[in-house]
Amino acid sequence: MDGGRRLAVSPRPCSGRRIVASKKRRRADGFVNSVKKLQRREICSKRHRAFTITDAQERFRNILLQEEYDTHDPKGHCSMVLPFLRKRSKIIEIVAAQDIVFALAQSGVCAAFSRETNQRICFLNVIADEVIRSLFYNKNNDSLITVSVYASDNFSSLKCRSTRIEYIRRGKPDAGFALFESESLKWPGFVEFDDVNGKVLTYSAQDSIYKVFDLKNYTMLYSISDRNVQEIKISPGIMLLIFTKVGGHVPLKILSIEDGTVLKSFSHLLHRNKKVDFIEQFNEKLLVKQENENLQILDVRNSELTEVSKNEFTTPSAFIFLYENQLFLTFRNRTVAVWNFRGELVTSFEDHLLWHPDCNTNNIYITSDQDLIISYCKADSDDPLSEGNGSINISNILTGKCLAKIRASNSVPVEKQCSCSGKCSCSLKTQSNTSRIRSTVAEALEDITALFYDEERNEIYTGNRLGLVHVWSN
Repeated sequence: MDGGRRLAVSPRPCSGRRIVASKKRRRADGFVNSVKKLQRREICSKRHRAFTITDAQERFRNILLQEEYDTHDPKGHCSMVLPFLRKRSKIIEIVAAQDIVFALAQSGVCAAFSRETNQRICFLNVIADEVIRSLFYNKNNDSLITVSVYASDNFSSLKCRSTRIEYIRRGKPDAGFALFESESLKWPGFVEFDDVNGKVLTYSAQDSIYKVFDLKNYTMLYSISDRNVQEIKISPGIMLLIFTKVGGHVPLKILSIEDGTVLKSFSHLLHRNKKVDFIEQFNEKLLVKQENENLQILDVRNSELTEVSKNEFTTPSAFIFLYENQLFLTFRNRTVAVWNFRGELVTSFEDHLLWHPDCNTNNIYITSDQDLIISYCKADSDDPLSEGNGSINISNILTGKCLAKIRASNSVPVEKQCSCSGKCSCSLKTQSNTSRIRSTVAEALEDITALFYDEERNEIYTGNRLGLVHVWSN
């Protein structure tokens, strides 16, 4: 539920597709959503299901702990750095672009590491009082967008900066440029990045204006000025405008994401005295759920209404739309389920009890083919090495089957030794010299707070509460 995941700006950053300015300065932990939701992905064509399962089992069969990176620098990234930026803190977001891994700590420090040299390249905080809250890789122009707040502004306004990956690779994070400088992104203002449509949505609370920008060149396309708009939801090709409730119904509009043209205006009947749990748009389907009421699935083309009993569908803590499969995932009480838009339960996952009870989707990754879900889960109770740590589970979304699992008992780090005599410069020797692994596999699987899967390199990156990043690869 996108609307339920708005995050408060504070010196402790959070991650998410939508980043919202805060009313207060206090450093509170917000609900973190860094699953790289499907709205931030390109959709790839699916392969044959049987091949996908076999391929996945092979890809993850021998995956092992290979490297360890540390985001913590007790001296800070410069002499004038804020005191809390010098403290060790947990990883809340990981993003990989080409051969660089970016790790954002809850303190607001963001570090870039090279997968070629396994060295820290630089910190992305280019000003001493900069607190980075979220990251977004813009593949349209091969750049990283950072969303930050600053002590000089009392951490009250969001500031965006775009830096080309090539500059970061050279250790020049200050070579970027500011974005959306004309916008006042103070609470309850926000910025939202939509990778599927190639758009950026901003909301300036100061003048109650929404603006849509092109993600390729950051040109403003159009604006929406209406104080009665309560929320905007983005789907492929369209936007849903949710207006202030009038009597027993809520006015709605569907707009073209490209030019803001109104495609349809209508109202949906609500129970007057019951709060709305969520309203979501998925292509032509509108999902509406009120407290202690059935889930309603409305086809806006023909007004056909499907209801799912409240006993069968309980309001989830979060859900994710799977555009390729015309399905959606729900998260509730550490469990994941798959539903179709006829209101039918498609899949219940086996051996897939999530580690975090708050449905922290920052510990979940869904592949761009939408066939696999990679999650940080509770380890098997019969695993003698599992006490105090979890496992990384790779499961098939359509069948619910667990295809592979990274756990303490089957992921001993590789001993990288070469067979050359005397002095040599082979890759194994180089890797052995640069490896910084200090944690055991069991320790690396303790309290994972962020997870990312690099589909091109077939590597999983995890971050933990100590600010360490671990690379799992075969």
